[in-house]
Order: sequence, then C-alpha cells, then structure tokens
Amino acid sequence: MSQFPDIREYVALPRVVSLRLSPDGTRLVSVVQSLNPDRSSYGTALWEIPLDPSAEAYRLTRSAKGEAGAEFTAEGELLFVSRRPDETVKDNDEDVPALWLLPERGEPRRIAARPGGIGGVRAAGGVVIVAANVLPGDAATEEERRKARKDAGISAILHEQYPIRYWDHDLGPAQTRLLAGAIHGLDDAADLTPEPGRALDRASFAVTPDGSTVITTWLAYLSDGEMRADLVAIDVATGSRRTLAASEGHEFGGPVAVSPDGRYVACTRERLGDQELSTALDLWVVDLETGEGRALGGELFPSAVAWAPSSDAIYIVADHLGRRPVYRISLDGDVTRVTADDGAYQELCPAPDGTLYALRSAVDSAPRPVRISLDGSVTDLPSPAPSLDLPGTLTEVGAVAEDGTEIRGWLVVPSEASAENPAPFLLWIHGGPLGSWNDWSWRWNPWLMAKNGYAVLLPDPALSTGYGQSMIDRGWGDWGPVTHADLMAITDECLKRPEIDDQRIAAMGGSFGGYMANWVAGHTDRFKAIVTHASLWNLDQFAGTTDASMYWQREFGAPGSARYARLSPHHSLDKISTPMLVIHGDKDYRVPIGEGLRLWWDLQRSGVESKFLYFPDENHWVLKPGNAIAWYETVLAFLAQHVLGTPWETPESLT
Repeated sequence: MSQFPDIREYVALPRVVSLRLSPDGTRLVSVVQSLNPDRSSYGTALWEIPLDPSAEAYRLTRSAKGEAGAEFTAEGELLFVSRRPDETVKDNDEDVPALWLLPERGEPRRIAARPGGIGGVRAAGGVVIVAANVLPGDAATEEERRKARKDAGISAILHEQYPIRYWDHDLGPAQTRLLAGAIHGLDDAADLTPEPGRALDRASFAVTPDGSTVITTWLAYLSDGEMRADLVAIDVATGSRRTLAASEGHEFGGPVAVSPDGRYVACTRERLGDQELSTALDLWVVDLETGEGRALGGELFPSAVAWAPSSDAIYIVADHLGRRPVYRISLDGDVTRVTADDGAYQELCPAPDGTLYALRSAVDSAPRPVRISLDGSVTDLPSPAPSLDLPGTLTEVGAVAEDGTEIRGWLVVPSEASAENPAPFLLWIHGGPLGSWNDWSWRWNPWLMAKNGYAVLLPDPALSTGYGQSMIDRGWGDWGPVTHADLMAITDECLKRPEIDDQRIAAMGGSFGGYMANWVAGHTDRFKAIVTHASLWNLDQFAGTTDASMYWQREFGAPGSARYARLSPHHSLDKISTPMLVIHGDKDYRVPIGEGLRLWWDLQRSGVESKFLYFPDENHWVLKPGNAIAWYETVLAFLAQHVLGTPWETPESLT
C-alpha cells in the first residue's frame, strides 16, 4: 500500500485503462496511461500483465507518442495504433496514427498507414479490419488533396446534414471507413464502405471468427435533424451490406461482440425516449443464420459485452445498487450474478478454460486487472498501478424520498473525523443524468477531499442507473424538482451523523450534476458554497447548441416548449445568494461554453459572489495534468474560503 498522495503526486499516478486477452488465454495486455517526462501531458504504453499473481507487470512499448488500441491476432501477435515515428520510412508523418504489429518476440513494426490515420482495429480469421479517416473522392489523390487544403490554410467544412460536432471534435470533411486486408497486406486493403457519408461516425464493430463478415453500427440520418443507429453486416469479400437490426423506436450500439461459433452477435439496444416515455437500455442478440433478434437480461443496463467460450451465454456488466457486477446471461434468458463484491467491473476477457479476466475498480479502488474464477472468487493480478492507502472510510448510506422511494449513496469520511471533530460536508451530484456513483473517478476523486478534511456524499437520486426502470421514470422530464428532493432527503440523513458538521456544507456537480448544482443554488440557501462544472444553465439555449440536440428534444420537446421554461435553472437567478464557482472548458461541445459564459454573466450582473475558472483548451472534462492540478487547487481554495472561513488565496498553479 502507498500513502494517498497530494494533488500533484496524484495526477502522476499510472492508470490502467484497458485489458486484452490473447485468443489462447495465455497473455494479458493493458494500455496504461502515465505522466510524460515533461510532466505537462499524459502518454500511453502497452504493459504485459502476468497471469501469475506473484509476478510483476512489465512494460512492452516505449515511445514519445504512446500506444493505444491493443488487439491480438489469432496467432497471438499484438496490433496497436501509434503516432510513433517509423525509422524505415522517409518523411514519416508522426502526427498521423498508423497501425503497428508487435510479435511475441521481436521489435514492433509499422504494417499500415493512411493519410488521415487509423483508429480502431479488429482481427479474426486471418483478416484485419481497420477504421480509417478518409476524404471523399479518389483515394489515390487523398494525400495530395489533404496537403493542398493545409497549404492553402483552409479549415472550413461545408455541412449538409446534422450533426456537425461530437463531444470535443468537429466532424468532417473526412469520413470513417472500414478497410479489410491480410495482416501483411493492409497498405492495399479493400474499402468495404466506399461512400458511407457519416454512417460510421462513432462506429462499434467486430469481425466474425472466420473473418468473412464485419458487424458494425450504422448511423441512419432521418428528417428534421433526427438520427438513429442500426446494426448491419458487411461481407468482407464483396462489400455488400445487409441490415441486422433497425427500429424507428430504438438504436443499436456498442459494444458489438460476435459469438465464438460465429452464429450470434450481441450489442446494446436503446429505447429512444420521448416526452412521456423514458429511455431504456437492454442486451440485444441477433441470430446471424435466421436474422431473428431478441432482448435478454431484463432491466439491466449493459456497459460491457463478451461471449462465453461455449457461445451459449454472454457476460455483461451493469450498474446495480452502487456497484457494477458481472452477470452471465444464457441464451435461454437465465441471469446469474457472477461477482458478489462491491466492485465495478469493465473490460471483460473470457478465457478458453472458462476463467474471466477483467478490470476491477470501485469507489474506493482504482482500476486493477483481476481474474474471476468459475465460482465467482476474484484474485488480484500484478498491476502497473500502486494500491493506495485511503485517507478515510467508505460507508453505504440511505434515505427515504417524499414518494417512499429508497435513495442510497456512498459517504466518504476522513480518518480524523469524530463527534468531537466533525468534518465539513460536500454533496457531490453525479453527471449523466443516467449514471451512478459506483466507480473510481480520476476527475472527481472524493479521497482527495477526504485528505483535505472533507466528508463527501455520493448519492444516487432519481434518474440514476442500477435501480430499475422506475428510478429513471421518476425523474424523466422532471429533472430539477424530483432530483432536488432526493438529494436533500439523503443530505439531511447524513447531516444527522455526529462525525459530520451540519453547518459547514457545500454542493458540487458536473454536467447534469452541474445542472443540479445550479438548480440547488436557486432553490435553497442552506449551502455555504456551490461549485458547478460544465453545467447546463439555460435549457433552451443548451438544447440548440449542444452536439446532439435531437436527443434532448425528445425529452423536452421543441425549443420554446413549456418544459424548458419549467426546468431551466436560469429562471431562478433572482433567488441565488450562495457564492458560486463556475468552471467550464472552451472545447466542450456537449455542454457548450455559452452555458458557462451566460451563467457567469448572470451571476456577475446580479451581484452574486462568484468566480469563473476557465479552461481555453479543455473539453467536457479536464484532462491535462497541469489543468487538473489547477482544478483541484481552485476548488479547495474556494471551499476553504466559504466553508472553512479562511481568507481567499489564489492557488499556486494559477499565479
């Protein structure tokens, strides 16, 4: 165990972000993120994770540009994507990601490159499928046309359909295409999708075990700015495409997984909500022989999908009561919970012998590779990341809402807190709105707050996942009022505890949690301070400027409708008196910077004590290590001023 670090040491901790198992079940590889030597950015590398718990993990790759997208071939060679330079190629463009191959013994070598770079990769049956960023038109002239645009200083993009942005990047003019070829012939790969338009944006795809068919999500663009995702099969030999799953009321999404026997494909199916009907997510399985599809798993919201080696069952993970267990779902529909602990699992890797490998994390544990035995027991495997000695305790808490619903959450209490020395209290509201506090968070880590003496409540109010569809229904189309009541109910319960100071309290939230922080500010003055990050302020404005307006219009209606007026926090500006710290990134396209700017101006013109922490180069999250330090230091300084009563002191990172 390592002592829990301070903020600057904390951002330097290595982070295990993925896990891949070789087809024969003998090798595990992780992508690990760590601080670069310049300490101002993060890099990635591939690490070998020994299957022997007594061994040590070791690093496989080293480059200044980093490596990602690890994928094993059937022969056990490792594919990955990197911008690393290739010494065998003259005038190599290091800014464009290429596909590399790392044999079990030997040095990595570049095996494919495209003018616009390579993204995802899948391999099966001697065939490699890559997702490439390709300009429309003649492929032979693409590199020349890219250079001409760059040399002419042209960044303009002409759009003829919605959307034009996604999270933090612009869409177009290039398109995502799927290319297929032999592992040593990818420079001449066949284009399986020569004119996809924007259909493969955000595509999740897989390959059948014999390499004959690619299964992928396919965006269908509809009238009035609407869109949905279908599931299609593309024949590798001919490029012909057929639809496997399409529905006006649903969209099909990743992860996409094909059974080892090649007969079935599993994915997620989302019910498209409207003003009356909430969204829902289930596991969808299609029989590739008959074309028939069916839902399995009931109300579980799957976020990882992997087939059992026998092809008669599927492993998923799904939120459940503040955890994210592993479930086994048979093709007969029987659901069995595999893991019984408080873990939040991801990156499922079933082995041929029935063993399951995964990343396990929790509110009190950073992601680590583990082995899950047939009896459900969990064994830690060697990890590149240290185990941390936490500066407090984690307790499950609950309350009863106004309508009788049980509201639960996690309470982090610093080690030194007691009835004689009660800790100041922070209410943290999760984003989503469909989400749950059930996992480790690098961006909103309550243990850093505990190290600084604060107790932190992590509640799951209305709209939280892991409590059945009824919990989502309770807050659907009624975000502010119902969620606020739930938050206050569980806050009241926690403030009864003797080790909590019921006077020194603050509230914080990001994204939807930021929306709720703004709502709380306009509906109670009980908190000493409120921190609102990437928050929604004017719903009507937000719904027309976000990157996915069609999604929010389904729930709230056409712009200008009554629901916007009733639920927009900005209508309660005149009731806000609590000091507020507004935080926003300029590259945030999900909640555009206009929300933060408008909120900041409204607070300033209304005389509300406030500060604005602005990140010109960050998106919906704060990802750069230096900016993360500034985020935590500024939040702590603001809380110290208004909750602890100490004079404001500008953080060292901002001076």
